[in-house]
Amino acid sequence: MSEAVQTLEGWFALHDFRRVDWNSFKRISQADRRRAVDSLLGLVREWEATESEKRGSTALYAVVGHKADLLFMHLRPTLQELEAVELQLNKSPFAEVASPIYSYVSVVELSNYTAQPGVDPSEDPAIQSRLKPILPKTQHICFYPMNKKRQGADNWYMLSMEDRRRMMRSHGEIGRRYAGRVTQIITGSVGLDDWEWGVTLFADDPVVFKKLVYEMRFDEVSARFGEFGRFFVGNRLTPDRLVEWLEV
Repeated sequence: MSEAVQTLEGWFALHDFRRVDWNSFKRISQADRRRAVDSLLGLVREWEATESEKRGSTALYAVVGHKADLLFMHLRPTLQELEAVELQLNKSPFAEVASPIYSYVSVVELSNYTAQPGVDPSEDPAIQSRLKPILPKTQHICFYPMNKKRQGADNWYMLSMEDRRRMMRSHGEIGRRYAGRVTQIITGSVGLDDWEWGVTLFADDPVVFKKLVYEMRFDEVSARFGEFGRFFVGNRLTPDRLVEWLEV
């Protein structure tokens, strides 16, 4: 039996994708539209307060394409708090015109493939900031789920720890070349959702998503062992832009 990699877990993550029923939204009265918008803005203010107190983080993006209209990405210390923030939105007037279309549940994860010996993660501020991150305020987001392949000779879980560590170091070197242009948050979802990991990328230039993912496809970890789900990409919605976005 191959040695299982040890992981560090931080905040829990919910990627909550919503579809707006624009026809219903346009048919309701102006007062009801205002009530729906105000309810969402009130939630946004609550999420901003949570973030300022470092009790979690939230990002809101308009999804480009037909797969969804909105993405709410929430990080919270517990699964119960994720349930509460999801339920709060579901019970709001805005939910009458914005229904869930896809979701992803996971937890921020760091593996020990590249761990520094002798370092206590609980005492390392850099590690703790990665486990409990404040989500970047970039203009664009990209999210996709992924698995490590388990087929024939290309079975990630049958490789030795040494081989996996070597390949992950090479894989990480590609990501480090994009430092300053893209921020990556890896969340583990084994036992929590349908895929094994969620990858969320943040950048001010969306072309960086294409270049980074494309370059990584040539790395052995992705070329031999990567299986990828659907990609979602979006543009950031500040409170002011959210009001403009919902105007009909």
